[in-house]
Amino acid sequence: MQPDIGVRHYRSIWISDVHLGTRGCQADLLLDFLRCHESEYLYLVGDIVDGWRLKRSWYWPQAHNDVVQKLLRRARKGAKVFYIPGNHDEAFREYIGLNFGGVAVVEDAVHTTADGRRLLVIHGDQFDAVVKYAKWLAHLGDGAYTALLGINTWFNYVRRKLGFTYWSLSAYLKHRVKNAVEYIGDYEKALAEEARRRNVDGVICGHIHSAEMRPMEGVLYCNDGDWVESCTALVEHESGELEIINWAASRRLLPVKVSARAAA
Repeated sequence: MQPDIGVRHYRSIWISDVHLGTRGCQADLLLDFLRCHESEYLYLVGDIVDGWRLKRSWYWPQAHNDVVQKLLRRARKGAKVFYIPGNHDEAFREYIGLNFGGVAVVEDAVHTTADGRRLLVIHGDQFDAVVKYAKWLAHLGDGAYTALLGINTWFNYVRRKLGFTYWSLSAYLKHRVKNAVEYIGDYEKALAEEARRRNVDGVICGHIHSAEMRPMEGVLYCNDGDWVESCTALVEHESGELEIINWAASRRLLPVKVSARAAA
């Protein structure tokens, strides 16, 4: 049982790459994060549901349904909730401009912080050359990524049995493979350039499962990370200050209660 740390209030919260419908989704930890954090604005920055995986095989445990209900409840309680579809939930792009239960589906958004900065909010797959020009390769890579997450699940299952906390083997390997590091760098440069092109002060994106916040040649690049590997979110304080929260590190627990069946 985790200690009750109370509810923290922020002006804005950005989350992305939850990948509901997959075994790698850390839904329990996301529910814990949402229970402990409230905001006036909530941005769902793509790949909240993994339509690619659900087309291949159906996986939807109660915790995933609880996440959806929790997000809809936020909208009903008055939070301004925006859903920006990504490539894994691209089917929702057909509903851009509509509102479902208080959740506005938009292609992208420009968020103005409390201190006056204008930030482009976009999933970012439009700037991934593999997704844009070779979608078949993206699907192939997704299969390999799924296999790596399966190894990660077993790895952390053993760690938990030995009394250790969660640690992402997949994230560790990704950040140490030269091609992956170069891919992330190119992606970040492309998003920063788009922010300059649109004449905004920065960009907030997701897609590559790599939380980051740093200035890049005159604009602020922010990536809110994911809820598969790092379990991170981007938040805005009432002052307008931005911060990346690593909830797995904050809680110092295994994000998912892994059963033998789930690990299989």
